[in-house]
Amino acid sequence: MPDLLPLLRSTFGHPAFRANQEAVCQAATDGRDVLLVMPTGAGKSLCYQLPALARGGTALVVSPLIALMDDQAHKLTAAGLRVARIHSGLSRDDSRQACRDYLNGTLQFLFIAPERMRVPGFPEMLARRKPSLVAIDEAHCISAWGHDFRPDYRTLGDFLPALRPAPVIALTATATPTVQRDIATQLHLQQPSLFIHGFRRENLAIEVLELSKPQRTEFAVDFLRDPARRPAIVYAPSRKAAEELAGELTRALGKKTSPGLASGTRVHAYHAGLDPGTRERVQREFLAGSIEVVVATIAFGMGIDKANVRTVLHIALPASVEAFYQEIGRAGRDGLPSRTVLLWSYADRKTHEFFLERDYPILTDLNRVAASLTENFESPGNLMPRLKMAPDTFARAVEKLAAQGVAQLDVAGNLRRAAAAGSNWQAGYTQQVDFRRSQIDRMMAFAQGQQCRMSALIRHFGDTSDAHRPCGHCDFCAPASAMAQTLAEPSAGQDSHLRAILRALDGQSRATGKLFTDLALTKDRKIFDSYLDGLARAGLIALSSENFTNPEGSVIPYRKASLTHEGRELAPGAPLGVLLSASSGASSTKKSVQKLIANGTTAQSTPDEEAKLLKREAQKKRIASREELAATFTAEQQLLSNRLKEWRKEEAASNGRPAFFVLTDALLLEVVFARPQSLSQLGAVKGMGQAKVDLYGAAIIALCRDASAPARFGDIAGKLRHPRPQSEVSTADDGYPAEPDRQQAPTAFRREHSHGATSADTLTPSQQALEDSLRAWRKSESERMGLPQFFVLGTSALRSIVLARPRTLAELARIAGVGPDKLDRFGAAILALTNA
Repeated sequence: MPDLLPLLRSTFGHPAFRANQEAVCQAATDGRDVLLVMPTGAGKSLCYQLPALARGGTALVVSPLIALMDDQAHKLTAAGLRVARIHSGLSRDDSRQACRDYLNGTLQFLFIAPERMRVPGFPEMLARRKPSLVAIDEAHCISAWGHDFRPDYRTLGDFLPALRPAPVIALTATATPTVQRDIATQLHLQQPSLFIHGFRRENLAIEVLELSKPQRTEFAVDFLRDPARRPAIVYAPSRKAAEELAGELTRALGKKTSPGLASGTRVHAYHAGLDPGTRERVQREFLAGSIEVVVATIAFGMGIDKANVRTVLHIALPASVEAFYQEIGRAGRDGLPSRTVLLWSYADRKTHEFFLERDYPILTDLNRVAASLTENFESPGNLMPRLKMAPDTFARAVEKLAAQGVAQLDVAGNLRRAAAAGSNWQAGYTQQVDFRRSQIDRMMAFAQGQQCRMSALIRHFGDTSDAHRPCGHCDFCAPASAMAQTLAEPSAGQDSHLRAILRALDGQSRATGKLFTDLALTKDRKIFDSYLDGLARAGLIALSSENFTNPEGSVIPYRKASLTHEGRELAPGAPLGVLLSASSGASSTKKSVQKLIANGTTAQSTPDEEAKLLKREAQKKRIASREELAATFTAEQQLLSNRLKEWRKEEAASNGRPAFFVLTDALLLEVVFARPQSLSQLGAVKGMGQAKVDLYGAAIIALCRDASAPARFGDIAGKLRHPRPQSEVSTADDGYPAEPDRQQAPTAFRREHSHGATSADTLTPSQQALEDSLRAWRKSESERMGLPQFFVLGTSALRSIVLARPRTLAELARIAGVGPDKLDRFGAAILALTNA
């Protein structure tokens, strides 16, 4: 094998290897399989490109994004190398020519998209002339436990044996230890050399700031006014948010000009909704420097190698720590000091939970699609009408079934049941959903954490050799140098409050919520939390995340505070060394009011008038928050929201009450996002008490189960007030009122649910014994699954089972709240108790 250093210098013009590159290149050149986890900007691409040249022949590179593929191909071509690409953005003639060049041996690199392996005959064509090396870029896409899983990547391992003896090198910047093991398993890597290091970015200062959504646009504008903080990438949570913020930044920082003409500070949005030409132009001009700020969704960044990005700003919480690390890695690739700022609030979690529910259909939908698949390929256009399923739901169900190995797709999108489909795929799917939720939990924990930001990221990725050294310049290690927030020494009053907290923690750890209530130092919880954060930054207390399970089976997270060694040893009267945010002395709402008064918006500044303004400002923020969430509605959700509002208006009018007595706006929003399909699901919606379920559950479920049906709100309301005899109501196999006769639904729902309201005092000894047994079983089952008890069986459904005491599955299926999923999973166990 040739000496790698001369080849590095002559081909790529680099005088020497970067840290950790040489060992990786040598292993791949020697023909060993390699798993490389190296951070963005550390030189991963060279680790397959140089070995490919050293080995001769053609290297096959699998890449997930056209932009990433094109960027790397253009750089190799500019270096004088022979490169071809095959992806959907190229013509059929170009793709055929690339295949001919590959078979003729005239290429040094062939880039393909993973979907290409589904094209009949294409894998066989690759196997006719073995590649010299196979590189799988962005390899985390292979793993169902990664942050950007793609089913087409999952199947790559099936095609690699035909391409051997070529070594396989899998490369990624964002793989946790779990993902690393999964990549090696799925690709069938043969005794791979593992290179997991280099996650520390010495020049990157990370700041995390809790800030409400309405305040973030103003923050972004103010923060990016300083030219030293540009070029910048701003990550927004949605296309709409990206467009709106880009507009605000354009108005504040400079004029948007025609392509190629720089004037002031040019800003542009970037997201998947833009046409390909616009996206390419934005990308090109950002790299060239004529665009200084890109406001983007996660669609932007892969393959963007711009060395001098000074700032990466997130205006919402990312979905995972892996995604966050990958995105901040686009700052400071030139080695100069750069900064990343994460803006977040608890409301961001609700947004991610909505996307989780949207992207992962309920198991019932997946079961329906799976049951419809046969051994023959069939068009989705034929399957969807038979299933009466919305196209979006169907597409996501198919994607998840393919990921679980149940469905197989051809290049045209037709599908059939996979030959090797397992019988226990439902458990794998449930585990996958739980994992996605845990990623949100870990991102929240990072945002709330009181520790060195860089060390926390390094530990997350399993780089244990470098996980404990503080970075020295994040907002935790060096709060005085923070740029996203102003920190100052506490006032005399604040110093007194801080010492009161330390005294209260002497000799015991305490839940922060209880501490806030008992000490009553302030009425504003955010101010109190800022005290805790300041004490934690100073190393005087430690904050930990804990959970407890309440009597209803719900898992409730909370934070606990305890003194550190330094906190216990602090001498009375000694300086605390605490720095507090400048906003710690007043709530953001109060500051807004004071700003209004200072600006002359109101001439009154009496306590009464200020209280009124405080209330008004708080109301505005609540409305703005709801409007922001509503802006994320899909067309289906918007339709459901409109119909719920119409029903609410009519229901309120019939009772002579305001609409909020039926459903508040906030509760209506929760219902739209949850879209409950049963009374037990409705009862689990935050804010939906038992009384509302009893009064309005039938009508709400009827609307949620078919938001597109013609409105019959008057009928629904009338049936609720004048129920029909039970004998007139028919039920479907799942125990709910038969479809499509929606006007029968309210009576059936109310009759079933009324059993749940029976007082325990009226139960017979036999019924009470059964209820006790069911509750004990439910608790045990929920603990085994790691889920709240109502996920196993709702309280109303449990009481209905006690009263009806079903002896067969058919009888159990008629109980409200026991749908097909629960029947399949828990039916046998329940009947064992009812028949005991």
